[in-house]
Amino acid sequence: MRRLAVLRHDVPASLVVFLVAVPLSLGIALASGAPIVAGLIAAVVGGVVAGALGGSPLQVSGPAAGLTVLMAETISTFGWAVTCLITVLAGALQILFGLSRVARAALAISPAIVHGMLAGIGITIVLGQLHVLFGGKAQSSALENIAQLPAQIAAHHDAAALIGVLTLAILLAWPKLPAAVRKIPGPLAAIAVATLVSLVAGMTLPRVELSGDLLQIRFAPQLPDGGWGQVAVAVVTIALIASVESLLSAVAVDKLQNGPRANLNRELIGQGAANMVSGALGGLPVTGVIVRSSTNVAAGARTRASAILHGVWVLVFVVALAGVLKSIPLAALAGLLVHVGAKLVNPGHLRQVLRHGDLPLYLVTVAGVVVFDLLTGVLAGIVLAVLLMLRRTVWSGVHAEQHSGEWRVIVEGVLTFLSVPRLTKVLGTIPEGSKVTLELVADYLDHAAFESLSAWQQAHERTGGTVVVDEIGHPWFAKGKEGRPTLRRTAAAGAMPRWLAPWSAWQAVDVRVPGQRTHRGATEFQRRAAPLLKDVLSGLAHAQQPHTLFITCGDSRIVPNLITTSGPGDLFTIRNIGNLVPPGQADPSTNAAIEFAVGVLGVREIVVCGHSSCGAMGALASGPPADTALATWLVHAEPSRKRAGAVTLDGDRPEREPDRLALHNVLQQLTHLRQYPLVAEAEARGELALTGLYFDVGEAQVYLSDPATGKFMAAGAPAAAPAG
Repeated sequence: MRRLAVLRHDVPASLVVFLVAVPLSLGIALASGAPIVAGLIAAVVGGVVAGALGGSPLQVSGPAAGLTVLMAETISTFGWAVTCLITVLAGALQILFGLSRVARAALAISPAIVHGMLAGIGITIVLGQLHVLFGGKAQSSALENIAQLPAQIAAHHDAAALIGVLTLAILLAWPKLPAAVRKIPGPLAAIAVATLVSLVAGMTLPRVELSGDLLQIRFAPQLPDGGWGQVAVAVVTIALIASVESLLSAVAVDKLQNGPRANLNRELIGQGAANMVSGALGGLPVTGVIVRSSTNVAAGARTRASAILHGVWVLVFVVALAGVLKSIPLAALAGLLVHVGAKLVNPGHLRQVLRHGDLPLYLVTVAGVVVFDLLTGVLAGIVLAVLLMLRRTVWSGVHAEQHSGEWRVIVEGVLTFLSVPRLTKVLGTIPEGSKVTLELVADYLDHAAFESLSAWQQAHERTGGTVVVDEIGHPWFAKGKEGRPTLRRTAAAGAMPRWLAPWSAWQAVDVRVPGQRTHRGATEFQRRAAPLLKDVLSGLAHAQQPHTLFITCGDSRIVPNLITTSGPGDLFTIRNIGNLVPPGQADPSTNAAIEFAVGVLGVREIVVCGHSSCGAMGALASGPPADTALATWLVHAEPSRKRAGAVTLDGDRPEREPDRLALHNVLQQLTHLRQYPLVAEAEARGELALTGLYFDVGEAQVYLSDPATGKFMAAGAPAAAPAG
């Protein structure tokens, strides 16, 4: 199957990439001021060595346009032979980078920057190759290409423009052709048809140029006569730029395909090995090239065989079939590159970036790549990403609202000196002498923000006003007022998240007036929770479909929805002293609730929940006061007290007798439930499950009963393997 995949997908893809790689390699060599054979050597070595050893299977390596300017300066300064040595040393440094396992840092780069890099490269390619497509020559920069493009379009067009437009038209139409035709890669077909048309028509137009002595490699690395400091700088610079470009290309390739993800450390080792070989043979530096890689993916490559074969084709075709290469019109290759570049500007990526609010990163990266170069664009995107991250990190929300003559100031987020201007502006709008509740939901409070809040509080109270500080979470402000401020986030005591604890845990004010706590809590619900729950509750306004009947104790420490992670509409709850189900249907209220839950609502589960430190079980163990309502009610629990045997929690018996009794009581109530005909019938049909649950209040640990053994096991613990 693997060989079939290579033959069916990778061989055609490698031929397509080869067609793109040869002209790019020649052009980069010429633009760098290097011998023309250096570009082809880098293409062969990049394909074979980096393709075989690298960690990104579908990435195609070769000489890169991003290094053109740097290589031109290096060759001008040191000469070609020393530049080869610099390439070898840069490759060795890349191998050290890979072995040190620092490459995964590239994954920290925002997807918006990667997509922007792809789009910027695509735009740069299109702008340059449009000139070639219309029979002209690409300019030295994207801005010059833009400036000259109107005149190029308006100029007289000859055969080159016809061939370029024909190639582009075939590529655009190819996806709409029958599947049988599309088995031939579109780029391969477009280049073949355009070349054939140009030859049959006898067109005179620029074609691929190759010299006759491509294999006469006379270059070898040489030591410089001096200036080792400059050489070292050049080595580090080339190694860093080549590494960054290769890693970004590998990350981008991962986003273009759904196959195995790149091993970035291995990719650096592969790139370094390729550069050492390329430099030793007299070739240009090698990097992962997104143009070739994206073409490889688009052409249907499945394995690294495509990248390796593309290098082999470069060598074979240049040696054996140079005449065929010389027949390909440059305009046809330009049409292919325009198509490839345009596809890199992916509207889907742009929509995704826009939805996540990262459009500025995308645009800055695109602009930097187009106007300057790839490295500058990526660095600009990274700098902007860091600035935006700092802004989001130090964000603080400050706003004031008025209700019935009283003011409420809500301050959220990280409060630092950067927040003080906004904080003082909002606090300045509060009228003198007014009653103010200052609600602090702070992740961090530095000295400047504390001083600002404290000074305002003192000034406001001097005018006759009152300030009630309602601090939610760690008491940053209160600690500061006590003279022992918290200095670091790591030193902040763990606080219950507000969404998890909308009760007295976060209410700092000691409300002693009867009814005031409920009034305050209801107001808090309307202000914060109600808007979030309205959509959920509106769907439950006229009917309920709970999945569970939950029978538990009336103890205030038991919050059923909390310990079962459930919400409105999930639990139909019965609460009484001791979580009892009176035997023989002795209690009409409990009987009616069970019948309604099972017979009408059709719940799928009944849970009986007991708990530690249960007052009812303590009274049952010691004997409740005589002639009381509690004593009358606990008569229903007598069967629990008379149960024999030991019940355990994770294999251990609780130390306290009431807790042991609470476990027996849960199991006994399950027995009572099965005496209800409606429950027994539903369970027999497999439509209802009965579950025992025990909550250890002090440990905040839920235990579930094992239906087979009656033992209680901690929730979340691995299930025991079945016997036998």
